[in-house]
Amino acid sequence: MSRNRLTAIGIAAAILVLVADQASKWWVREVLHLPALGTLPVLPVLNLTMVWNTGVTFGLLNSLGGWGTPVLAVGALAVVVALGVWLRRTDRLLVAAAIGAIAGGATGNVIDRLRFGAVVDFIHAHAFGWSWYVFNVADAAIVCGVAALLLDGVRTPPDQNLAGASDRR
Repeated sequence: MSRNRLTAIGIAAAILVLVADQASKWWVREVLHLPALGTLPVLPVLNLTMVWNTGVTFGLLNSLGGWGTPVLAVGALAVVVALGVWLRRTDRLLVAAAIGAIAGGATGNVIDRLRFGAVVDFIHAHAFGWSWYVFNVADAAIVCGVAALLLDGVRTPPDQNLAGASDRR
């Protein structure tokens, strides 16, 4: 598959994730009114719970105060630019789709930071006394994208990774 085609697939994945993320956040805020409800049980193992995350993944770096939004937004946008360069160079479908998912998720969370000063998180999985952090569609896409990249790295023979890297220089 050509690099132009792979780039288009990665961009399509990014747009799909971004639209799904922003639409789901709009729905929980404007239709469901989750900020006023707080928590809404959906299944015995799943709640919709409104959380405004001012930090990064799992609330890390919440202590940045007023600098948090611009620092985290600029950092995320720099990652998206780096992912774009990687996307342009990849020759594998799984990598292109994974990079697109990560970039779309990161962009969705940056939009929240710039609009609200925090990221809208609302999916809360829990079972048997165990509770996961509250997350959103963008976070799920980022985690799945990273997992796909790790899977690709494990299943691709090391000599092919080295050969692919030297071919791009």
